[in-house]
Amino acid sequence: MLNNIGLPGLLLIAVVVLVLFGRGKISSLMGEVGKGITAFKKGVSDGSKELEDDAAQVAKDVTPEADKDKA
Repeated sequence: MLNNIGLPGLLLIAVVVLVLFGRGKISSLMGEVGKGITAFKKGVSDGSKELEDDAAQVAKDVTPEADKDKA
Protein backbone atom coordinates (compact mmCIF):
# COMPACT_ATOMS: atom_id res chain seq x y z
CA MET A 1 0.00 0.00 0.00
CA LEU A 2 2.80 2.43 0.88
CA ASN A 3 4.78 1.49 -2.23
CA ASN A 4 2.71 3.80 -4.46
CA ILE A 5 2.89 7.09 -2.52
CA GLY A 6 4.96 8.90 -5.14
CA LEU A 7 6.03 12.54 -5.23
CA PRO A 8 2.54 14.11 -5.01
CA GLY A 9 1.72 12.03 -1.93
CA LEU A 10 4.97 12.99 -0.24
CA LEU A 11 4.35 16.67 -0.98
CA LEU A 12 0.86 16.42 0.47
CA ILE A 13 2.21 14.79 3.64
CA ALA A 14 4.88 17.52 3.94
CA VAL A 15 2.27 20.27 3.63
CA VAL A 16 0.01 18.66 6.24
CA VAL A 17 2.92 18.28 8.67
CA LEU A 18 3.95 21.90 8.07
CA VAL A 19 0.41 23.14 8.74
CA LEU A 20 0.02 21.02 11.89
CA PHE A 21 3.35 21.80 13.55
CA GLY A 22 4.45 25.11 12.09
CA ARG A 23 7.75 26.14 10.59
CA GLY A 24 9.49 26.95 13.88
CA LYS A 25 8.71 23.63 15.52
CA ILE A 26 9.87 21.64 12.48
CA SER A 27 13.04 23.72 12.22
CA SER A 28 13.97 23.06 15.85
CA LEU A 29 13.12 19.38 15.44
CA MET A 30 15.41 19.06 12.41
CA GLY A 31 18.17 20.81 14.36
CA GLU A 32 17.86 18.24 17.13
CA VAL A 33 17.89 15.41 14.58
CA GLY A 34 21.11 16.84 13.12
CA LYS A 35 22.72 17.01 16.56
CA GLY A 36 21.66 13.43 17.21
CA ILE A 37 23.17 12.20 13.96
CA THR A 38 26.42 14.03 14.74
CA ALA A 39 26.56 12.51 18.23
CA PHE A 40 25.84 9.05 16.81
CA LYS A 41 28.65 9.34 14.25
CA LYS A 42 31.06 10.53 16.96
CA GLY A 43 30.06 7.62 19.17
CA VAL A 44 30.59 5.09 16.40
CA SER A 45 33.98 6.61 15.61
CA ASP A 46 35.03 6.55 19.27
CA GLY A 47 33.79 2.99 19.66
CA SER A 48 35.71 1.71 16.66
CA LYS A 49 38.83 3.54 17.86
CA GLU A 50 38.44 1.90 21.27
CA LEU A 51 38.04 -1.54 19.70
CA GLU A 52 41.21 -1.03 17.65
CA ASP A 53 43.11 -0.04 20.80
CA ASP A 54 41.81 -3.09 22.66
CA ALA A 55 42.77 -5.37 19.76
CA ALA A 56 46.31 -3.96 19.83
CA GLN A 57 46.59 -4.70 23.55
CA VAL A 58 45.23 -8.25 23.15
CA ALA A 59 47.89 -8.99 20.53
CA LYS A 60 50.58 -8.96 23.24
CA ASP A 61 52.22 -12.22 24.36
CA VAL A 62 49.89 -13.82 26.89
CA THR A 63 51.70 -17.14 27.21
CA PRO A 64 51.67 -18.35 30.82
CA GLU A 65 55.01 -18.33 32.66
CA ALA A 66 55.13 -22.17 33.00
CA ASP A 67 54.86 -22.59 29.19
CA LYS A 68 57.62 -20.01 28.60
CA ASP A 69 60.03 -22.04 30.77
CA LYS A 70 59.41 -25.20 28.68
CA ALA A 71 60.17 -23.48 25.38
